[in-house]
This record gives sequence, structure tokens and C-alpha cells, in this order.
Amino acid sequence: MLKKLMLNLSLLLVCSMLLAGIASAHVVVYPKETTQGTYEKFTVRVPSEKEIPTVKVEVKFPLDSVAISRFEPKAGWTYEITKDTSGKITGVIWKAAGDGLASTEFGDFNMQGKVADAATQIVWKAYQTYKDGSVVEWVGADGADKPASVTTVKAKAAGGTTTDSHGQTKTGKAAEGSNSSSSSSNTALYLSIAAVVLGALALIVSLVRKRK
Repeated sequence: MLKKLMLNLSLLLVCSMLLAGIASAHVVVYPKETTQGTYEKFTVRVPSEKEIPTVKVEVKFPLDSVAISRFEPKAGWTYEITKDTSGKITGVIWKAAGDGLASTEFGDFNMQGKVADAATQIVWKAYQTYKDGSVVEWVGADGADKPASVTTVKAKAAGGTTTDSHGQTKTGKAAEGSNSSSSSSNTALYLSIAAVVLGALALIVSLVRKRK
């Protein structure tokens, strides 16, 4: 009985490891969570699942959720930006200049953009092309065999922090605190000036009385 139980547990463990390996082989965009209105660096992680290399990766951007504007060069790869008729960037295509990603390799492709103010999630549709011309479409719903990667977007809290296009963090409350501090500093300056003026007047009055 104990041996049978141990055998079943071992099989369950092996199956879990296999499933985890399959799940980790998906094309995924990081971070998995971000905030409305922020400038974010996104990383497209592409693992190669087949015995032949991955030579092309295409990602399409949902324009109602995010506006991607910059791309980090990657050694051994070139990239091509796709745009719509109005000139908005709708996607990017990375192509291997050399051998591409082998079966035991993965690649990270970085890009930057602004999360829409009203976005609740960003659905990234990706297309992975292998050297034999076969294409794996990562466009399915959550739970599908080939799901699209999804970034959850949190609502921006009142007075919360946001990041601008230069990577600088801005805090609403900090700005308010800065204004308050500036106001307090000005008040102290004015009081000091008033004290000096009053002191000078008192000295002048005292000197005039002594002369009389």
C-alpha cells in the first residue's frame, strides 16, 4: 500500500514538473503587473521549444492599452517597426541576423512605452517563427494551449507615484509636500524680515527719544 502511494506521488510530481516546463516555455511579456499612466519597460521573453532555432518574433500592441515608442537594440537581431495609416506604432518584428535561438536558449527583447490612463490589462499577441517556416501563434485566451501574455494594469491611486519617459518617479503627495514646505519657508522669511524692520524702527525711536 505504501509503495503504491509513493509511486502515485512520484508520478504526480513528474507530471507537475512537465506541466511547469511546458508553461514556462510560453512567450511571456514582463512585468505581469503595472499601473495606469506610467512609462514602463516591457521585456518579451522568448524560449525556443523546438529542435530548430527561433529566427523571428513579432509582437502586436493593443493601442487602446499601451503606446510603445522605443526599442532596445539586441545583439544578433534586427527589428522592424510596424505602423498604421496615422503613423502610430502597432507592433514590432525582431529577426535573427545569425542562427537565432537554439532549442536550449531563450531571448529577452526590451521595449518602452506609456500605459494608457484607462487601461485595465494589456494583451500581447506574439508570433514565433522557426527556421523551417513554422509559426506558433501566442494569441489564445488564458488557459489555452498557446495563450497570449497578459499584463494586469492597476488603477493609479490618488497622489500615487508615476514614472515619466526619463524613468523619473513623480509623487503627487511629494509635490504637495514640496509646495507646503515652500510656503512655510516663505512665511518664515517674511516673518524674519518683519522682525528686522520692527527692530530697526524700535532702535530709531529709542535714539530719537534720547536726543530729546
